[in-house]
Amino acid sequence: MAAPTGERIAMVDSGHNSSTGWRPSTYIQNTLGRKLLDFLFVTNADQDHLSDLDGLWDAGVELGVLIRNPGPSPEILRKIKVQQGGLTNDIERFLAIHKSFNVPPDLPFNSAMGGVTCSTFHNSYPDFKETNNLSMAVFIKYGPFKILFPGDLEAAGWRRLLNVPSFVQELAGTTVLVASHHGRLNGFASEVFDYFAPQCVVISDKPIIHATQEMVPDYRSVTQGGGIAVLNQTSRRQVLTTRTDGDIIFKVNADGVYTIETTRNGR
Repeated sequence: MAAPTGERIAMVDSGHNSSTGWRPSTYIQNTLGRKLLDFLFVTNADQDHLSDLDGLWDAGVELGVLIRNPGPSPEILRKIKVQQGGLTNDIERFLAIHKSFNVPPDLPFNSAMGGVTCSTFHNSYPDFKETNNLSMAVFIKYGPFKILFPGDLEAAGWRRLLNVPSFVQELAGTTVLVASHHGRLNGFASEVFDYFAPQCVVISDKPIIHATQEMVPDYRSVTQGGGIAVLNQTSRRQVLTTRTDGDIIFKVNADGVYTIETTRNGR
């Protein structure tokens, strides 16, 4: 997420890093010098995807457009969240804006972002009654570069979306996959990779107690070729993880050419 003064900014989810203290609310206000977040995509209505949402309001950061799975209703979603373990301030904030952000934006994302476009897909309630498989899959595209954020989709949710022809069509040519559910086994559906082979996979994970690392070999097996170059690392990489690589920074130009840099040396 970056924007020169006067340009629009967008963010996928609003989680913070409890280890480093990094918060999007602080970054938007202090680093970008902004008081407006133009577009926020929420891929999953769980706390780890929302943990600094209320912080945006505390910091006085205004939200322009919320993009999320439009169903279930806020009332149904509240019941789901209570059953799943309760309501935090961030989830209460999400329920409030989920209810109130209910008119089409004056300037849609695909017209506002200088050539960056998106497409989104989601399963429906009551076909699924838990938040993971109600995740919204977000494709962000710039030229031929395409990155997929699937939230916490589990195998059943992936398979249901594979019945949607436009979703299958959009999978083709995806450059980078952010692994579903932080790389856990239940977020991996091998059938998805019948339709595309990413150049690399990014796993947002934490220490080994979260059992995300066991899927690294599986994700390596579905990537193209021998991996991609990382500017500050000597070996090519097929799978990058925030646990070993720290911040993972993609810079993309309009031709789809991109570079990757990390704040740790990986492996």
